[in-house]
This record gives sequence, structure tokens and C-alpha cells, in this order.
Amino acid sequence: MSHVSRSRLAATLCVGILATSLAAIFIRMAQAEGVPALSIAAWRLTFASAVLLPFAAATRRDELCRTGRRDWLLLAASGLFLGLHFATWIGSLDYTSVASSVVLVSTGPIFVALGSWLFLREPPSKQVLIGLATATVGTVVISSGDLGQGRSQLLGDLLALAGGVAVAGYLIIGRRLRGGRSLIAYVAPVYAAAMVTVLLIALAGRQRMLGFPAAAYGWMLVLALVPQLVGHTSLNWALRYTSATFVGIVTLAEPIASSVMAYVLLAEPITRATFAGGALVLAGVYVATRGSDSRATCQSPLRGHP
Repeated sequence: MSHVSRSRLAATLCVGILATSLAAIFIRMAQAEGVPALSIAAWRLTFASAVLLPFAAATRRDELCRTGRRDWLLLAASGLFLGLHFATWIGSLDYTSVASSVVLVSTGPIFVALGSWLFLREPPSKQVLIGLATATVGTVVISSGDLGQGRSQLLGDLLALAGGVAVAGYLIIGRRLRGGRSLIAYVAPVYAAAMVTVLLIALAGRQRMLGFPAAAYGWMLVLALVPQLVGHTSLNWALRYTSATFVGIVTLAEPIASSVMAYVLLAEPITRATFAGGALVLAGVYVATRGSDSRATCQSPLRGHP
């Protein structure tokens, strides 16, 4: 029975967090080129699907053909939640600050923990709950100096919170499906379903999809390649070997990485709140990691696919 090592799991999660932490920066760059939020989300998933779908058809055709109707429905539901997550979270950046948006969408692990307990029979340990609470407080501290600065703050906050709920559904269903599917056979249909979801929302909202500067498409392509294909796919890989709650808690480190990236790439200062909140987030992730048993974090896959 094969197992994944803790070091490999930790390294993959670190890569996933670093990649996803760049998303808000790339989104800001695309917005600066005049691209609406929903159009950014739609192009992000369109570019990602354009890469993954042909690859999945060429390498995982047999596995996809064996997929039953129930699993197809779950794959579609996972993609629906992912699409709603991007539509609401990226949309929130039109109305509120990055810090406010990130902290509210980071409430996702709370809903993941509750959903995993209710639907997957994976009750969190006391240490995991303590780590979750500590890391969540840290994200609040990080954004405390920026709350209330965006226009239409309430709408933006509600959209970001909805994004947190949606990502919880995405991770929980992913945990249910990843145990019996290869990574590519999971992410390709899920990203495609998310693409359809966001495209329908964008079309319903009459969002412009074409006619942007070349630089805008470049930023959206990078958004698809790095935060989506590298970042989200790394987190989906980890769902096969550890709980959705644990993956959700680890993603709370994203505000720290985003702050560092913003400092390096955009020369945005790192505030005292970021330092203090970052320490709490890292402490929470450490406590949660210590609270995860070896079976949960080094779980054997059900099939021989990576």
C-alpha cells in the first residue's frame, strides 16, 4: 500500500499556496487594463480548460469513459461551486479592498470543517479546531487596518463571504471524489464545469469578453497558468491524501504570501497588522498540522493514479 510522505505533501501545499497567492495581484493587473471582474474569472478558467481538456482526453480517456453518472454529477457540482467561488470573490474586488476580500473569503475553512463533519464524517480534532480558530483570527488581524476602505463595502464583503462558502463546497466534494480518481481526470472536468458556470454568469450580466488590450489577455493567461493550473491543482492533489479541513486551514497562509508578493512586486508596505496576523496564521497552521494524525496526512490512495 503506497503512501505519500509528509515532506512531499508539505512541499506541494507550499507550492499551491505560493501560486494561489499571486491571483489577487494578477487580477489587479487585468483590472488595470479595463477588464471586468467576471470576464477575468471567465478567461482564467477558459485558458485553464484549453490546456487541460485536450491533455485529459489524450491521457485519461479510458478513466473518463468509465465515470458513472453519479460521479459526473458530483464533478459538475464541484465545478459549479468553484465557478461561484471565482465569480463572487473576484467580483468582490470591484467593491472592497484586497485585504478585506481575502480575509472574508478565507472563512472558507470554517465551512469546510463544518461540511466535512456533516457530510464526510470527518470530525476535526480539538487541536485542528484550535489551529483553525487561531489562523482565522490572524487573517482578521491582517486585514484590520484595511477594512471599510473600499466603495460599496457591504456588497463587496458579502460577495467575498459567499466566495468562502462556495470554496468550501468545492473542497468537500473534491475530498469525496479525489480518493478514487486520478488528478487530471478530476481537475479537467471540474475546471470545465467552473468555466461554463462563470461564462453563463458573465453572459447573463452582459459582461464584455473581447476587445481588451493584449496585456490584459497576457495577465489572464498567467492567472490561468500559475494560480489555477499550478495553485489549485496542487491543492486538489493534496485532497487525496489529507482532509479537506486541513487543506482549508493551510490556505489561510495565503494572505501572508499575498502580502509578501505585493511588497516585492508592487512595493506595497507590510504593516504591523500583517506581521502580527501572519504570526497567528503560521501558529494556527502549525497547531493544525500537529493535530492531524498520520493516517489523515499520509493516506493511501484508492487507485494507482497520482
